[in-house]
Amino acid sequence: MTSAIVLGGSRGIGKAISESLKSLEIDVFAASKNDIDTSDLDSVKKFLEKHNQTDILILNTGGPAPKQFLDITEEDWKLYHNQLFLGFCMILQNIKINDNGYIFLISSNVIKEPNPKLIISSAYRAAFSEVFKILSKEYAGKNISCINIAPGPINTDRTKELIKNIEEYKKSLPMKRLGEPEEIGNFVKGIIENKVKYLSGVTINFDGANSNYIF
Repeated sequence: MTSAIVLGGSRGIGKAISESLKSLEIDVFAASKNDIDTSDLDSVKKFLEKHNQTDILILNTGGPAPKQFLDITEEDWKLYHNQLFLGFCMILQNIKINDNGYIFLISSNVIKEPNPKLIISSAYRAAFSEVFKILSKEYAGKNISCINIAPGPINTDRTKELIKNIEEYKKSLPMKRLGEPEEIGNFVKGIIENKVKYLSGVTINFDGANSNYIF
């Protein structure tokens, strides 16, 4: 039976992906922060002792609260260096993805359009996206597809934490609404269900035409 590990799988986008994969009768382990906290490297190591092989891996985690550059502390940098970068690197170094599998990275639109209020997230998510891009070529030799999904404004608790007046914000968006987590879940499901393999090493801008960049 096909297996999947979904980090951050108990809420938001991670939960939506977990539910979509379960509908394909995939054996899904939806990991919560109690199972693995990527900001805590000991937690990462303990998780990998029990979960070291899978067919599908979803790399997903929350991000920091908004802070201007001069307000960021040394502890902030260390915490999110682990959570958004080093923890994921350790996972990919120590977990085996079975041949013909999939790895999805749930990053953020800040990897393309850095946000001065989310400078930690912009920096570390972009850094890991570079690592992920390089590794996609190595994984391709085993027919493992690597897809980076960069969500824009999605209807999650995270978005509500970052934006004060959601209803007014929606009016500024091209589709006049937030994206739904289930839309990302259905996208992941569609890739796997239809055995799309050649779409690899790419970043999908999942933002309802809200961004201004081309690539």
